[in-house]
Amino acid sequence: MYLLKYSDFCSFFLKSWTLRMASSVLNQAIGRFHCFSPLDKSHDNRKLGSDLVRSPFKGHKFQVSGLKKDTRRSSSIRASASRSTVFDPVSIPSKSTSSESQKKSSNEAALILIRHGESLWNEKNLFTGCVDVPLTKKGIEEAIDAGKRISNIPIDMIYTSALIRAQMTAMLAMTQHRHRKVPIILHDENERAQLWSQVFSEDTKKQSIPVITAWQLNERMYGELQGLNKQETAARYGKEQVHEWRRSYDIPPPNGESLEMCAKRAVAYFKDEIESQLLSGKNVMIAAHGNSLRSIIMYLDRLTSQEVISLELSTGIPMLYIFKEGKFIRRGSPVGPSEAGVYAYTRRLAQYRQKLDEMLN
Repeated sequence: MYLLKYSDFCSFFLKSWTLRMASSVLNQAIGRFHCFSPLDKSHDNRKLGSDLVRSPFKGHKFQVSGLKKDTRRSSSIRASASRSTVFDPVSIPSKSTSSESQKKSSNEAALILIRHGESLWNEKNLFTGCVDVPLTKKGIEEAIDAGKRISNIPIDMIYTSALIRAQMTAMLAMTQHRHRKVPIILHDENERAQLWSQVFSEDTKKQSIPVITAWQLNERMYGELQGLNKQETAARYGKEQVHEWRRSYDIPPPNGESLEMCAKRAVAYFKDEIESQLLSGKNVMIAAHGNSLRSIIMYLDRLTSQEVISLELSTGIPMLYIFKEGKFIRRGSPVGPSEAGVYAYTRRLAQYRQKLDEMLN
């Protein structure tokens, strides 16, 4: 019966989400998505202006930094709490200064990484990259199962890529969380989106989790391989050549990104935007893609370029890290068969789970 209920939901979800997100994704493509070829020199001098935009949660502003001519070619969304805010439980704290970071480094925070569930092009064995395709029924079930695994882990903020398969995974996973907070995507693509998506109820805000989408967390851009069948591509170019494109660290496919290029943007965004939230004690979930997550894990676990190319991440299997005293400690295995086998609870997480038990019983 559970799956039957979800079949109706999933059908509605896919139709409504696709219509609602289409405009958002197109707008993000201008100045934020940047899935152009990293080899295309015509983009070197592209510059975007900066502007202040309003968050859907009253009393907050986001500084949208334009694309600058630098080695990362990244834009970022920097959030800061307005002084006029009295109380907003879903506020995004400003970046800590170095002295503040040292004081807060003893805070313990949870970091959850989830690779999106199976997509329609995964099912068809096609190179997907930055093409925006949704989840299959199996992918939806994987996302729901991932949510069950993290249902007792605190989550204060969610980051996803700009691609719908990662966003669907995050949203579906949160339907299983025992705290029952609602994830809300923050829209800043234009003034109307900001104004129309504001939340005016303090009680509602208390039961909400901000979701930030970032193109920097997108899958590696596969260039001219996108949309091609993997098996047919291997037959055309040779297995060794395709394996080199897929598994080498610094060799990109034609007009695409290498893992090294993907890591440059994904890790830079993680260090600039997400790590500061962990320093402040915020518990963060990232729903993204195989290569962007491998890049981040390379940074967290201090892997070499040779070690990261052999790292495999299963779809829909969450991985838990604890951030404490400036260090990332892996506490969960991506292949654990059950919650007990995956997560070694810290004292803080055990206390959080106990509070959930008390609240729901």
